Amino acid sequence: MTDSLPSSAPHLLMVGPLLPDLVADLESRYRVHRLWEAADADALLREHGPHIRGIATSGRFGATAELINALPALEGIFSFGVGYDTIDLAAARARGVVVTNTPGVLDACVADTALALMLAAPRRIAQADRFVRAGRWPSENFPLGTRMSGKRCGIVGLGNIGLQIARRAAAFDMEILYTNRKPRADAPEGYRYCPDIETLAAECDFLVLAVPGGDATRHMVNAKVLNALGPTGWLINIARGTVVDEAALVSALEDKRIAGAGLDVFEHEPATSAAFNAMDNVVLLPHIASGTHETRRAMADLMVANLDGWFRDEKVLTQVV
Repeated sequence: MTDSLPSSAPHLLMVGPLLPDLVADLESRYRVHRLWEAADADALLREHGPHIRGIATSGRFGATAELINALPALEGIFSFGVGYDTIDLAAARARGVVVTNTPGVLDACVADTALALMLAAPRRIAQADRFVRAGRWPSENFPLGTRMSGKRCGIVGLGNIGLQIARRAAAFDMEILYTNRKPRADAPEGYRYCPDIETLAAECDFLVLAVPGGDATRHMVNAKVLNALGPTGWLINIARGTVVDEAALVSALEDKRIAGAGLDVFEHEPATSAAFNAMDNVVLLPHIASGTHETRRAMADLMVANLDGWFRDEKVLTQVV
């Protein structure tokens, strides 16, 4: 916390570590209390809680109802990231606390990552890299992969990110299918709507998940959906790990009831199933879909704009609640 700040600078609780440049930026504007560094979090909240007007957090750290209700002066929760399933929205709403996130600025990078996984998994890109590094190429033939182009891409959630994935997939001559709560009236001509995820899985070669996390989507990809996807189908998840029943996915991969998967998110991340490590038909990423310098800077700028806007004139750019 910077002592040179004016006494009127709002107090801000930072739940977990964010980008160093973002932390420095916030500490130049606000009286920031670093909860994750506190030797005694309860003592910090008792001492500073009555003065804290904002929570700075991310999709990883969120904000529980217990934390929200421990801050009597709280006005806003400002999240670094598009997902907000780890923030107790009901508790925020009951307290009249504004909640913001950083949508839009990460759509392109997340869509790029989906396409990277769609290429890497069936073409065995990661496996081929390990093959060459191990010095096996001079004495062995690398097994054939599966072509992505010309196949059917099924997108679960044709929102902003889903649309960007679809446009990229269409450039690979893929047929676009999708499921939503209802058909999109503005969906490009030729996109085919499926009424539910099981029907979509049965109709596509690549099932790409682009839906929010939370109770409404928890385990929507279950054993029935994976069986519908079938032994030549690929699952791609750049959404939330909770969308997939991970035990069912491990079973389907081990039994070869689906061809493979490309995963950027996991049900209990950062912990991952040890079973995945032994599988060559799975590409595993450490939740890096938005992990580029350009996108993270844009996310940071939007988060700061929301904070500054709220504490200047109670206006934010991207309000969730």
